[in-house]
Amino acid sequence: MSTTLKRVHGYLAEFESVHDLYHAAEHVRDAGYSRWDCHSPFPIHGLDVAMGVKRSKLPWIVFFGGAAGTTTAFLLQWITQNIIYPTVVQAKPTVGVWSLPAWFPVMFELTVLFSAFTTLFGLLALIGLPRLNHPIFASKRFAKFSDDTFFVCIEARDPKFSQEGTKSFLEKIGGKNVELVEDDI
Repeated sequence: MSTTLKRVHGYLAEFESVHDLYHAAEHVRDAGYSRWDCHSPFPIHGLDVAMGVKRSKLPWIVFFGGAAGTTTAFLLQWITQNIIYPTVVQAKPTVGVWSLPAWFPVMFELTVLFSAFTTLFGLLALIGLPRLNHPIFASKRFAKFSDDTFFVCIEARDPKFSQEGTKSFLEKIGGKNVELVEDDI
C-alpha cells in the first residue's frame, strides 16, 4: 500500500460572472494577498488593474538585451575591421568609425536577434515556465474554466494564507464551491 504525501497548494473559489470575478479580485487585492490569480475563459478588460498587477519588467530586460546586441555587433565589426584585419578601401582610413554606415545592417540584425532571444528566455523566466503540471489541474471543477466559469485561487505560499481564514474570506466575497487544492509531494 503506497501513500502519497500531499501539500496544500491553496483555495480555489468559483464565481458566476465577470462582474463577480472582477469585484472578487478587488476584494482579494484590498485584503493584502500577494500570491493569487484569477482564471477566466477569456480576457477581461481591466482585471489586471483590479488585481493590482504591477507593470512587467520584461520591456527593460528586452531593452538591455537589444543594447547588448548592438554593442556586440559594433565591437565585433570594430575589432575585425580595425584591429585584426584592417581593410583599406578606396584609400579611406581604417581607424575610426568612418565605415560605420556599412555596419548598420549587422548592428540592426544583432539587435533584433538579441532582443528576440531576451524576450523568449526573459518571459519564460519571469512566468516560471516550463512547468509540466500545475496542482490546480487536479481540481474537477477547474476543467470548466476554459468553458464558462471564473475562478480565484489563493495560494498557500501567501503570507496571509490560513486554511480557515482564507476559506471564509472567499465565501464572504461570493465564492461558490470553495475547494482546497492539494499537490503531491
